Amino acid sequence: MYAITIPEPGGPEALVWDEVPDPVPGEGEVLVEVVASAVNRADLMQRQGFYDPPPGASRYPGLECAGRVVETGPGVSGWAVGDAVCALLAGGGYAEKVVVPAGQLLPVPAGLDLKRAAALPEVVCTVWSNVFMVSHLRPGETLLVHGGSSGIGTMAIQLAKAVGAKVAVTAGTKEKLDFCAELGADILINYREQDFVEEIERATDGAGADVILDNMGAKYLDRNVRALAVNGRLAIIGLQGGTKGELNIGALLAKRGAVTATSLRARPLGEKAAIVAAVREHVWPLIDSGHVRPVVDRELPMSEAAEAHRVLEESGHIGKVLLIAP
Repeated sequence: MYAITIPEPGGPEALVWDEVPDPVPGEGEVLVEVVASAVNRADLMQRQGFYDPPPGASRYPGLECAGRVVETGPGVSGWAVGDAVCALLAGGGYAEKVVVPAGQLLPVPAGLDLKRAAALPEVVCTVWSNVFMVSHLRPGETLLVHGGSSGIGTMAIQLAKAVGAKVAVTAGTKEKLDFCAELGADILINYREQDFVEEIERATDGAGADVILDNMGAKYLDRNVRALAVNGRLAIIGLQGGTKGELNIGALLAKRGAVTATSLRARPLGEKAAIVAAVREHVWPLIDSGHVRPVVDRELPMSEAAEAHRVLEESGHIGKVLLIAP
């Protein structure tokens, strides 16, 4: 088969479309013929040499895919050759075939194009696990999403609105904020021109955000704590603004707040399977009914993964960038 390899870390040009051995499914695994994968910021970090796959995972980038089951390993039940699936991966999505633990498979939602299903697993599992399973967003509460026009952001807006929450977003252009509003965002904050702490206080009559989904890390840590409501929960899922910040514990105590930081990739298989099962139970009906949808900015041939990485680095996109297998 062919896959995107990374012979040496570097810029987008470090991604090489090359012939590699076919993977073989083991106990509890299935082999999926990939139709499409999607690009995540973690892939950019891996390409740069900063985010290696966990032990035993594929060395090729790609944390989600959609395709068809072509082989099942020993001990697999509930899935059969020919099934249309999408999958949460620890790696290997930028390839023509990938091995997936059966517990990380999801059926393609009704009425959704197989290619577009590749835009779902990583973002849905990230949002559901952080905003709902960990931070327990409830109806009537306010969620602040940084990077509202990203793949994560566009999904977080939709899921939060689906449960009856109020949604605030930050983004850097009017076009991106307008798109967030179309998805249901209530409070629109241009981070280039406005202070999100002041805007959240104004929009909530001083109460603050009950849950904050943060992709920036250190750069926003202090302001995120100031923007929290009493009993608020800050969920950190990205480090685009650095890894080391100063936490005002006194301010956090005054808010009776909580700070969590999670990632999906290196979690044990059982934890990933539990998240996927929860997503299938709670989110898949919303997608089946059309109330929630993946947002796709563009599709590119998988062999042009370097261009897809450039698109993400320039941050001009809205939603997900897909890689289409040959």
